[in-house]
Amino acid sequence: MSAEPPQRRPTGPNQLLIDLGPVALFVISSNVLNRFPQTKDNAIFIATAIFIVATLTAIAYCKWKIGRVPPVLIVVGALVVAFGGLTLYLHDDSFIKLRPTIANIFYGGAILGSLLLRQNVMKLVFGHVFTLSDRHWTILALRWGTFFLAMAVLAEYIRRTMTTQDWVNWHFPVLYVPTILFALANAPFLMKHNIEAPEEKPVGAPPGA
Repeated sequence: MSAEPPQRRPTGPNQLLIDLGPVALFVISSNVLNRFPQTKDNAIFIATAIFIVATLTAIAYCKWKIGRVPPVLIVVGALVVAFGGLTLYLHDDSFIKLRPTIANIFYGGAILGSLLLRQNVMKLVFGHVFTLSDRHWTILALRWGTFFLAMAVLAEYIRRTMTTQDWVNWHFPVLYVPTILFALANAPFLMKHNIEAPEEKPVGAPPGA
């Protein structure tokens, strides 16, 4: 019996749609609904419901496409459903606006806390992609943990200082663009310290072949 081919992770446009599609729908739907007097007062709540459905759809797509759901997407889904659900149930938009703050605190706390437990979560999640020494995994974890905590402070600042609609429009670029730039800034570090696995020689090959 031939082995089944390994399931692939969505790539390219599919992965971009999974990562950014739900929040993009949230922003677009809120802006569209705000243009109509009939839906303006409840725009944030309808958009939140759309956000929840879109996030659950992305999770279901991953499960169907690759047979599993990435841990990060599980965390995102849990936070969106929890804070979005509270927003709808209590009819209070402060909960959906609080989600990015809590998410960044969770990410930063999980990464830095894992170092205290000597179970570097960055290595656990990305160890199949990069091979770094323990020292460099620790440096990477400290960088990202600190970054996420700083982003939590920024998220809380814009939550407290912006109107709901301004927050809807600006929280995406203000919080996501720095994350992308920070990832790109760390790329040279990863490339420099990544340990390439030696090529395996064919069985019976002479030395130096």
